[in-house]
Amino acid sequence: MKRKQSGFTLIEIAIVLVIIGLLLGGVLKGQELINSAKVKNLATDFKNIPVYIYGYQDKFKALPGDDGAVANHLGTSATACTPTLTKCVPGDGIIEGAWNAGVPKTPDLTSETYVFWQHVRLAGLAAGSTDTTDADGSYLPTNAVGGRIGITNAAQSPITGLKGSYIICSDGIAGKFARQLDTTLDDGVSTTGSLQVIAAGTTTAGPPLAITPTNDDTTYLVCMGM
Repeated sequence: MKRKQSGFTLIEIAIVLVIIGLLLGGVLKGQELINSAKVKNLATDFKNIPVYIYGYQDKFKALPGDDGAVANHLGTSATACTPTLTKCVPGDGIIEGAWNAGVPKTPDLTSETYVFWQHVRLAGLAAGSTDTTDADGSYLPTNAVGGRIGITNAAQSPITGLKGSYIICSDGIAGKFARQLDTTLDDGVSTTGSLQVIAAGTTTAGPPLAITPTNDDTTYLVCMGM
């Protein structure tokens, strides 16, 4: 005697496929929202730093990091950079030093780009630690993906030919985010305009790199001239 075998009906299979589709769609949409939030936060970094600079200038008629009278302006807890020929010339109107001064884990009190962060924080313009000796802790700022954020000038820019009074750099940014940032803040082309990219961690000046969808998972240093 034959036994009747039970199984899924076409309607049941269709319902399961619809549910799976809805779940996958929800996951993908959620990931898209997370990525959009990261790009928004990364873009905010580039927008906020000029606000810190101009706010400091309005208060003290000097540049943060380059302020030769910082102790008078912010108190004795403020650290003036130690004068050198290339990294610290207080009051010359240039924020000197490498964009990633103080990396890895070593305070660089000879760079105006390093003490810059203490000055804008003590002035109440930005949040964060004011302890310049804590380079491996919370003193050095990071972006939404954990990469270092820094500032420098056109002469010391890690990207050859990038113009601007100030060069703001944000490291460790995936290609897919870098492309969105360029579209949001500039001309959408990573080798031209005010926002350009180069290999992650770059310190020695080199030409900008072109990025395409095939580079989505490669990380880059993104710099913007202001």
